[in-house]
Amino acid sequence: MSFAWPDPFRAAAAFTFDVDAESGVLAGNPADSARMSLMSHQSYGPRIGIPRLLHMLERQGVKATFFVPGFTADTYPDTVRSIIDGGHEIAHHGYLHEPMRGISAETEARYLDRGLAALDRLGVRPSGYRAPWWELNWHTPDLLIERGFRYDSSLFNDDAPYRLSGTRHDGDLVEIPIDWTLDDWEQYAFYPDWTGSGVIESPDKVRELWLREAQASHAEGGCFVLTNHPFISGRPSKTAALERLIEDVKSLERVWVTTLQEIAAYTTSTVTEVRKFTRINAPDDHSVDRSHAVGH
Repeated sequence: MSFAWPDPFRAAAAFTFDVDAESGVLAGNPADSARMSLMSHQSYGPRIGIPRLLHMLERQGVKATFFVPGFTADTYPDTVRSIIDGGHEIAHHGYLHEPMRGISAETEARYLDRGLAALDRLGVRPSGYRAPWWELNWHTPDLLIERGFRYDSSLFNDDAPYRLSGTRHDGDLVEIPIDWTLDDWEQYAFYPDWTGSGVIESPDKVRELWLREAQASHAEGGCFVLTNHPFISGRPSKTAALERLIEDVKSLERVWVTTLQEIAAYTTSTVTEVRKFTRINAPDDHSVDRSHAVGH
């Protein structure tokens, strides 16, 4: 069954940007600040990519959601202000794009609070959160509820938004699901010794992939959420392909192109069911030989 969107819409689409800049590099290895070329690769995003993307979004009349690490806000306040001045949403994305996997609730709370403080210095109180690397912990929803967040966009388990409960609190968040297919990192990212396989796809091929995803989501009344990084998709050919994709998505019948904040507010006001997930563990009485395991 498709999600019930506000009249007259039958589906939704949101264009989101993770403004990581140098934060992810420094979180991975602070010594990489000595790598001038690598740091320049990341600074392209706030210095060049963001202005280009903002001009493109203005041409298209689209408001987007920008997930901003606190470190980016501290380092490039004028860039973040330009996003705000363009009428776009600013959301939380950690402080230094920290690795989140397996960290304690106390450590994660510290990251959240420092990121909030950085955004507050620019007059922003975000309603939304996206975990760095989309790596949510089981305790994260409670931490977000405690801090007044209204939505998260880090989980993969649906095609449309839903309300998500914490484990300790009666309150809830809206979860707006994402998909690795809809991330420019998986299509374009390359830097030696840093980005893994380094397969760089043609922008035309990527646009075709994402358009097929958008059309399929639209056909089922879903929520198409695209994630881009300004240091990647702020490059000329990639911004041009993204603009053509936005035009294609806007041409779909009765599609609501909006921010995640607007989608979350609508979901909160109309959806009554609140989902609560529990951790699934391997059976205690079953051992697995991992000596030949591939991946994780």
